[in-house]
Amino acid sequence: MNIVFDFGAVLFTWQPAQLLLQTFPERVGTPAQAAQLAHQVFGHADWHDFDRGVLSMEAVISQTARRLDLPQEVLGRLIESIGARLTPITDTVALLEALHQRRVAGDGIAGLYYLSNMPVPYARFLEAHHAFLRCFDGGIFSGDVHQVKPDPALYQLLQSRYALEPAHTLFIDDLRANVEAATALGWQGIHFESPQQLALALSGR
Repeated sequence: MNIVFDFGAVLFTWQPAQLLLQTFPERVGTPAQAAQLAHQVFGHADWHDFDRGVLSMEAVISQTARRLDLPQEVLGRLIESIGARLTPITDTVALLEALHQRRVAGDGIAGLYYLSNMPVPYARFLEAHHAFLRCFDGGIFSGDVHQVKPDPALYQLLQSRYALEPAHTLFIDDLRANVEAATALGWQGIHFESPQQLALALSGR
């Protein structure tokens, strides 16, 4: 079995509403307002283009600040710091490391891969600062290939690059739409909700 991990909110913390609540307390006074602003910032086409690697960090900061009437300098400091704010989720990392040990031992794991919507600056930061990523046999960051999930082309690129057999490939992601895109291609899928839920779902595989 090949196992493919998403990064944000699976292996690394990603709480955009909380980030905005802390950064713009004068603009978002409640969790609901923070969630709305998070959608306006991170759910917009500009951010998707940043994810896709076709819009620079400088451009996404200036365009987002102008569009939402946010102070550009403050927003810029937030966006520039996101790579460092993506901290490992300890229990999921432990699961990954256990799967790596199984792969090394030849215990049912053919390969470990990642498929993540990740802007290039953050991807390079994570690679430089987290040794556990060496557990992976390979993977793709969206910003490096100018494609994003849930576009089937991104999954197919990972599949062809590493000669993955769909029926023997399991994809883990916190967004149901991304999991559904994988299963539509014949992959197996797990909608991630917590490390404990993932450990239970992986037991016996």
